[in-house]
Amino acid sequence: MNTVTRTSQPHVRWLTLGGTIITQLALGSVYTWSLFNGQLSQKLDAPIGQVALAFGLLSLALAIASSLAGKLQERFGVRNVAMAAGVLMAIGFWLTAHANNLFMLYISAGVIVGLADGAGYLMTLSNCVKWFPERKGLISACAIGSYGLGSLLFKFILGALLSHFTLEQTFMLWGGITMVMIITGALLMKDAPLQQTRAGQTSGTRDYTLAQAVKLPQYWMLALMFLTACMSGLYVIGVAKDIGQGLVHLSAGVAANAVTVIAIANLSGRLVLGILSDKLPRIRVISLAQVVSLVGMSILLFTPMNESSFFMALACVAFSFGGTITVFPSLISDFFGLNNLTKNYGLLYLGFGIGSVLGSLVASLFSGFTITFSLIMTLLVISLFLSLSIRLPQRHAATEQLIPHA
Repeated sequence: MNTVTRTSQPHVRWLTLGGTIITQLALGSVYTWSLFNGQLSQKLDAPIGQVALAFGLLSLALAIASSLAGKLQERFGVRNVAMAAGVLMAIGFWLTAHANNLFMLYISAGVIVGLADGAGYLMTLSNCVKWFPERKGLISACAIGSYGLGSLLFKFILGALLSHFTLEQTFMLWGGITMVMIITGALLMKDAPLQQTRAGQTSGTRDYTLAQAVKLPQYWMLALMFLTACMSGLYVIGVAKDIGQGLVHLSAGVAANAVTVIAIANLSGRLVLGILSDKLPRIRVISLAQVVSLVGMSILLFTPMNESSFFMALACVAFSFGGTITVFPSLISDFFGLNNLTKNYGLLYLGFGIGSVLGSLVASLFSGFTITFSLIMTLLVISLFLSLSIRLPQRHAATEQLIPHA
């Protein structure tokens, strides 16, 4: 097999980066979902809580599709899978526009849109990171930052569409816009070549297949760290307004400012920790993120909160969450190599889906924030211990994987 080196086509990797950013902007639009809960609740004559469950299903489907994306890329290539994801997303939104009951909403907006989003998100991110092995942190920050910016960009686009069109027309236009963006981005992408060492040289690169990686304790240590980060970030972000009103007794208007604080802190975490991860050992950057999150959770649990400390706590948790999900793809490649990154990170990314429902599940079982905060705090302390004690796998276990056969 003739492998093209990344340096032989320098323009290709920059085009791939551009295409990935365009695609991620479109995929990130799903995080504007809360804009539609009220109108869908009226249309379907269902409680907002039941309508909002569609987004929980979307997060779960996204994580499942992300875990399978590596197989799809292997068989069909990044361009074809991304284009199919764009078409599937448009179909999902078209069906959402015509959904007239909760079950149809769950299938269309939850399962179909979630699968489309997940199929495109992790695969295009991992592929882009492989093109820039010397700048993994920065490239992750660009791609995942674009995903976060997508929700901000589409908040204004969809808000404008809703003011001029019906709910149904807005969903169909949303699907059309994202499909065009994703297909345009996909056409600029190319599959990254295998990362190789030169014959006769040694390298620190470790390439583990997924089957090899899951047999190592390091894989499950990293999985617990990732699950904890996702659970703390997604739960606190999801109920931020309720915490503000219930625990801090803020007015609904002031508590709603939590959305802005979270968006700014989340994006800051992605950029700051992403760039920092190219200058420091990435596992130390994760330790730093865990300490920041612990500060935020400590404020929520142990201090009599006011408006300032409430927003400070949210900022800490959102900063840590944004930074962690940015650094983790590159961290996984540090431990298990770049060549199988999509598969190795894909399985671990199920923690995002599990984390998205676990916090809410614990809160509903124990009726309140305190038990959930205490569980998250405990998991964060365990995760910090793991990040400080974890070591790279021994190189000999993967020596045969270092130089792919020509």
